[in-house]
This record gives sequence, structure tokens and C-alpha cells, in this order.
Amino acid sequence: MHRYLTLLALSAIGLTARAQQTAPNLNLDFEQIVRQTGQPAGWWSPTDNGYRTTTDSLGPHQGRYALRLQSTGEVGSRTFGVGSIRLPITFRGKTVTLSGYIKTEDVQNGYAGLWLREDGSSGTLRIDNMSKQHVQGTTGWQPYAVTLPLDEDAESLVLGGLLTGSGIAWLDQLELTVDGKPWWQAPLKPMQHFKAEQDTAFSRSSGIALNTLNAQQLENLAVLGRVWGFVKYYHPAVARGEFNMDAEVLRLLPRVLASPTTAARSQILSAWLANLGPVPPCAKCQEPDPKTIRLQPDLAWLTDKGQLSPDLSRQLDYLRRNRNQGLHYYVSTVPRIGNPQFDHENSYAQVAGQLPDDGLRVLALYRYWNMIAYFFPYRYAIGEDWQRVLPEFLPRFVAARTPEQYRLAALALIARINDTHASIANDPILTDYWGRYFAPAQVRFVEGQALVTDYFNSQLGPATGLLKGDIIETVEGRPVAALIAERRPLTPASNEPTQLRNIARDLLRGNTEQVQLMVRRNGQQLSLSINRYTANKLNLALNNGTASPLAPAWRTLPGNIGHLTLGTIHNENLPAIMAEAQETKGLIIDIRNYPSDFVVFSLSKYLLSQRTDFVRFSAPTVTYPGLFEQAPPLQVVPGKGRAYPGKVVILVNELSQSQSEYTTMALRAVPGAIVMGSTTAGADGDVSAIVLPGSLYTRISGLGIYYPDGRETQRIGIVPDIEVKPTIQGIKEGRDEVLERAIELIKNEK
Repeated sequence: MHRYLTLLALSAIGLTARAQQTAPNLNLDFEQIVRQTGQPAGWWSPTDNGYRTTTDSLGPHQGRYALRLQSTGEVGSRTFGVGSIRLPITFRGKTVTLSGYIKTEDVQNGYAGLWLREDGSSGTLRIDNMSKQHVQGTTGWQPYAVTLPLDEDAESLVLGGLLTGSGIAWLDQLELTVDGKPWWQAPLKPMQHFKAEQDTAFSRSSGIALNTLNAQQLENLAVLGRVWGFVKYYHPAVARGEFNMDAEVLRLLPRVLASPTTAARSQILSAWLANLGPVPPCAKCQEPDPKTIRLQPDLAWLTDKGQLSPDLSRQLDYLRRNRNQGLHYYVSTVPRIGNPQFDHENSYAQVAGQLPDDGLRVLALYRYWNMIAYFFPYRYAIGEDWQRVLPEFLPRFVAARTPEQYRLAALALIARINDTHASIANDPILTDYWGRYFAPAQVRFVEGQALVTDYFNSQLGPATGLLKGDIIETVEGRPVAALIAERRPLTPASNEPTQLRNIARDLLRGNTEQVQLMVRRNGQQLSLSINRYTANKLNLALNNGTASPLAPAWRTLPGNIGHLTLGTIHNENLPAIMAEAQETKGLIIDIRNYPSDFVVFSLSKYLLSQRTDFVRFSAPTVTYPGLFEQAPPLQVVPGKGRAYPGKVVILVNELSQSQSEYTTMALRAVPGAIVMGSTTAGADGDVSAIVLPGSLYTRISGLGIYYPDGRETQRIGIVPDIEVKPTIQGIKEGRDEVLERAIELIKNEK
């Protein structure tokens, strides 16, 4: 349920400093500067993003210089200013803290902060960027700190300062400590070495070149992918880190590809499996309690005589019955949460932005397909047989001949799991494919039409000549219906409303600074040529329900009706808000946005008079890959005071996603509560990150989320009790018809 902000995905940031037992100089006081640029020595910051990062000698907290982050013009929701450094974690401890001083000047529509991130082999493990401390406006020097538990799997720290929105922020006198001591005084971390890490034969490329696949070769590669993935996640020796499974499959691939028959192929795979070493009998490998099972592994193919010889089938079934029962080198689960965490996966960063060779592209398909097969909680809800997807995509991955074609093949594969959480994040080649220029007008699908609903810039939007309520009919001469059909296979989404939501966001996007539109206004067709702009000039966060014009966190509407907007709520304000709300006739909780704070338990306690089940989870099992077990229901608990006595109405729409949906489930447990609006995004469950060769980063919903009685939410979404959707006429008139209906409902409540 965690927000996946571009801001938090700074995976390439940082220069490296070495941990030592003598006091090193990380330049945390910014006293060493690069004279040519004015930047602090050893630090990194992006350029051409609407911000400037430099040192400043005017008014530092101590010494001669402070770090200065300043917006240089109109900035958008997807940009930020940052200064950072990367530090390998060669030390151990329980917690790591970054502290320092911050000063701000006129910081608006964002915040300033310190930030601290722990990275592991497969991406970000933990992060804190002070997003909830709300350092805004104009402030003098004040001390701040961020602290993270030091994850055992963390390999490096990225730390520094950031600024979102407009204004200026200064940082100075930073200090990094481990368990309260300077980090360089922390005990050294014992380095664990795995045999898998010593196998570097294919660490940069596979050297494999493939031609068009014939039917036998296609079958050979499909069987190889299935067997390799099963062995990767089931074999005890692999789980102990004794084998580099990327290297293993790349060695096997040419031989298996050339196999003329099923028997020859099976013989190669059988010999390989034997060479991994004997698998001892497993006394603990019992079948789980059927009452706890939500999803069984899909392993019927293990006995498919058309794919596997009898001997190979017996070997694989023996491995299933005597599978790994300990920790696993390639996968773990997030502590206290349970979603999968994919470990020790090579990103092949040296070919980032390029075309990985043929072998690495096949590896990318194998890796992703097996992660879904064994660790995606909604595998059963994909809508098709996942077994058929592997042979379907093999020719497409092999045929990719440009970096763009490879990414589009990966994106099409990812879209097939029908999960709104899934996509490819922050890839510059896909950014170029979709376009670097955006129209300053927001488009949403209303009554089946692509409708202009708002502006991303209060000056540039109206200057296009587009009006709210205009219907977009063609873009560069292409009908909107044709664009939808073209983009569906490349738009991951759990359901139809959410897919259209995402298509609408990029409908007017492109690589030219102007775009020709045909629009319909009041029954008349108009041809318009409008300007497009880079993202830093537009407030694109409007698309996510995370920026103005959101209503304030709390207001009282006419008729003594309370209106609570979760997109601007903060937990520290809830006691005062709910004290005032006690006197209202009804309470409208607006979740047509992404909550700015986690309020599932802190808000529901004011609304309940007794403990109430509201959700149950299913989680993967590392010791039985493909099996998902469900836990008992989780409850929301009443507070000590009087429960809110009025009518509760919860507003949702397609912008309500992930944490928004989870929050709605909790609030729906309030007796008599009504959910109103339209179907939500249908993507719930803490996300798990995946990296594919060429540093392609994607993710999945990592936990299964269900109502206490087992009803689904994935793909279905939160279905409202009362459906109310905006209309074209309502958009033209500037009305919020969903809110109006909620007010009417409460007013008529007796």
C-alpha cells in the first residue's frame, strides 16, 4: 500500500565513499567544494530538472558553506532538487540516523528534508525522506533527523537533502550515526560470501545470438524456462547461494535450444539437475493445512509427458517433495509484512539504456515469468493461463532489435498480469517513446468520452483554447478509439476504469511541442493546434489526486456536514478535527486521492464502538514457492472516547488506489457507512520490486488483500454501495456531483 513516488526511486544516485576505521571525510559539512561548479565535493545532483544544487557561503549554520537547493522556475510534481552521496555498508548495527540542520525560504507546494535510503541487491529496502514532517514556508535553522532500522540485506546507503515544490532550502552540519555513534566507529559487518557470487562468467553479457525460433526451439526454450525457474526456487543448494542461476541457464541455453527431441532435451536437463548435487530427504516438507491455503502452486506441468521424460519428471517431483526449508539466496519476505523481496538479482546495469543481448533478453523473460508463477498472489486472477504466456513472449523477446523494442516487449509482458501497481518506472527510453512534452490540460474519460477536466497550469492551460468539458475526438488525426486500442496492451491496469485513467494521462503527450486536436464543444467540431510543455512546467500530480485543487483536510459544509479529505490529512491533526466533527450531522470522507498519511487505525478508532474485522491477507511461502497462505482477519479497534454518532459516507473513484483502497476497506467496517462514487483501481497489497536485465525496474502487488469473508478486491476494486459518476454537463458547470450526492444523502438521513 506504499506510495511509489518517482521521488523515492532515485536508484542511480550517488558517488561512492569507503567505510574505514579512521574518521573519513564524507564532506557532510559541505566545506569542500568543486570550484568549477560550486557543488560540494563528492556529492551528486541531477541537472535540467527545474532545480539548482550548489554550496552557499551566506549564513551557513557553521563553517563557511551550506548546501543550497533552489527551484529555478515553475516546477512540476515529478521533479525535485536533491544533493546526495552513496556509502557502502561495511558496518553493522541496529539503526542508522542522518541528522542535520535545515533552513527554508518560501517553500510551497512541497517540502524540504533530509533523506536516507538503504539499498540491497534488488533495489530499495527502506527509505525516509521527511515527507511527513512538512518542512515548508520560511524557517530559520532547525535540527532534524531521520532514522531507519539497519536492514541485514542492505548493501549501501544513499543520503543527503532534497527539495520538492518551489522555494529555497539550505542544509548544513549533517551527521551520520549508527546506534548513536559516528558511522565510522561502528563495528565492521561480517562479510558473507556465496559461491554464486564467484561465478562471473556472464556478468556483463551472455554472448548468445539467436535467430528466428522454429517450433522445436520454441518448445525447448519454454521447457528450459519452466524447469530452470522451478529449480531456482526449490533446490536447497540454490537456496544456500551455491549457484549463480543466471549463469546456469545461460550455459544451458545453447545446448537445450539445439535439442532435436523431447528425450534429448530432458537428458540435458536431467544431467544438469544431477550436477547440482544430491538433495537430502526432507522430514519437514509436510503439506500445509488446507484451511490456511489461498493459492496452490501451479505444478501440473511436472508430469506432462509431452514436455518431460519420465526420469526428469521423477527428479523434479522428488525436488518438490524435498524442497528447501530454510532461508533463500534469491527471495525472502519483508519482515512483519510478508510480501516477497527478490534478492541478488543482477540488474546488468552496464547495458542500461542499451539493448541486452539475446541471451540476457531471454533471461529477462524467464526471471519475470517465474517470479509471477511463484510469488504473485493474484496469479489466479490474471485472466488467462500464465503457462501459455511464456512461449507466446519468447519470439517477441528474441526478435527485439532495439532498446525500445526490448522495453515494449517487457512492458507488454508486465501488462498481462493486470496489476495497476505494475509498470516500468523511470526509464528514459520509454519516456522518449511516450513523449517528453505534455499538454497543459488534464483529460479523463467521462461518459465514455475523452474529456478536458482541468488544467495543469493556470496560465498555460487556458491559453491552449481548450475548455473544461471539451471532448477530444482525434489527436494528430487519429481517433481516440484507435489510440485506446493501440495502447491497451502497453498499459498495465487491474480493471477497465483504471486502464482508461492511465491512457487518458498520456493521450495528449508526445515528442513535438505542438499537437493538432479535433475537439467537440457544444455539438460543434473545432480544430485546435495547442502547445505542449515539459513536465517541470506543469502540475501533473493532479492526475494522481495528490496536489491542488484538493480541498483542505477538514471543513464544515452547509447543513453542518463535515468533509475530511485524506489527500491532505495528517495524523497529528486528527484529534482536533474529530473533536469538532462530533457535532456534525454527517461525515464525508473523501478518498478520491492518495492519503497523505496512514490513517487506517488512527481515523477508524473515532468511528467505531467495537472491534471489527476488516481485511485478511495472503502471503507467499519461501519454503513452498507458489503456495500462498492466508492469515486470520485483521481488526480495526475503537478508541476510548465516544464513537462518531453521525452518518459516514466514503467517496472513491478510479484515483483511489492501493493505500486508498485499504483505507476504504477499514472505514467501510463502520456500522452504516456508505461507499459512494465509482469503482476503484483494484490494486492493493504492499508492492514488491523487480529488476530485469538492463536496469528495468518494475513491481507487483506482493500481498493478497481480501475482505474478512474472502471476497476479492484485486481487479474488482472497491465496488461502491451507491454508484455516482461525474457527467460531461457537470464538468462543464464545475460541479462535484459525487460530493453533491453525498451531501444530499446525509441531509435526508433521519
